[in-house]
Amino acid sequence: MNPSQMFSRRQFFALSATMGAGAVLAACGGGSGSGGTGSTDVLKGLDGSLQIAKRFSPESIVPGKVRLPLSLADKSGVLGTDGTVTLPDELTAKVIDSETGDVILDSVTAQRYDENMSVPYWPFVFNIKKEGIYVLTLDIAPDTEVTFQVLKPSDVPMPKVGDPLPPFDTPTVDNARGVNPICTRPEGTCPFHSMTLTEALKSGKPVVYLIGTPAYCKTGTCAPGLDALIEISKILENKAVFVHADVYKDKTATEASPAVQAYKLSYEPLLYITDAQGVQIDRLDAIFDARELREVLAAAGIS
Repeated sequence: MNPSQMFSRRQFFALSATMGAGAVLAACGGGSGSGGTGSTDVLKGLDGSLQIAKRFSPESIVPGKVRLPLSLADKSGVLGTDGTVTLPDELTAKVIDSETGDVILDSVTAQRYDENMSVPYWPFVFNIKKEGIYVLTLDIAPDTEVTFQVLKPSDVPMPKVGDPLPPFDTPTVDNARGVNPICTRPEGTCPFHSMTLTEALKSGKPVVYLIGTPAYCKTGTCAPGLDALIEISKILENKAVFVHADVYKDKTATEASPAVQAYKLSYEPLLYITDAQGVQIDRLDAIFDARELREVLAAAGIS
């Protein structure tokens, strides 16, 4: 795969992850019910039928822990926190093996996340043991099917949980390595460019590595995610090393940066978390808010 092909695919998935464009699935009939909140007002004011917006990339799911963030939509578009529709605090769903029709997970739950975000999302997190094509159906909209494929690990080129995170000489304030700017954060270069990822992995501390472009997905996750990570790093002080790499090589925003090419990425943002030995123990994809960041880092022992 050459870089230009990879980047066009990255742009497609970044768009679908940001606003659900091209990834909105309609339910049959209007939405009603509690969605796990117990309130009869949930989804009141819906314009037409309830729709599901995928907020995940289909290219990186392998056996083990699966995370499928979803947003809700109706005929007017993706539903936000400032709209007139009352959104549920929790969603429940079933997971079905599409080949056999067997229900492999009868009830999985996703909490609502939207700290400092205008569009809430609900991340379903569960374990799948084998490759295959699966269907997730929301209890609140049982006629809607969200299909996802669990791939063979060998078919997914990016670093995977359980493997050592590959070192890479990310751009720093002292050596941009051909990337300009090294950080597209509107407020200026973030504090996560003082050392390379290679150096961070040798520090003997857990590493939190963000690949994302704040300037070009501000309405999605990259900018608020980076800002949240900066605040979290201040609280954690020296308990982990934080590194950021932008996804474009220059301001034209047309060519993938070396960091994106090194991991053969087709979407962003991604957040890699390692233990003190540099082994990847978790990853967040596409969308995450400050609350989920804190929870995932705490679960990784970084708190």
